[in-house]
Amino acid sequence: MNTTISISKDIRNEVKSFGAKGETYSDILTRLLASAKERQLQDLLMNSENCVPIEEAVVRAKKKWRK
Repeated sequence: MNTTISISKDIRNEVKSFGAKGETYSDILTRLLASAKERQLQDLLMNSENCVPIEEAVVRAKKKWRK
């Protein structure tokens, strides 16, 4: 089932610039969305916020788990 979305000509042209000959707008948008999702996952996995260097983690672990 198809639908129509309203976008400006500028946006349409930008989307079109990502396409290859013979690709539909749906093909282009599907590929762009897959790429965006992959990038979001990569950003999440590679986020260093709240991370500590391994050396510091070892020191913390040794302090916490002393025998």
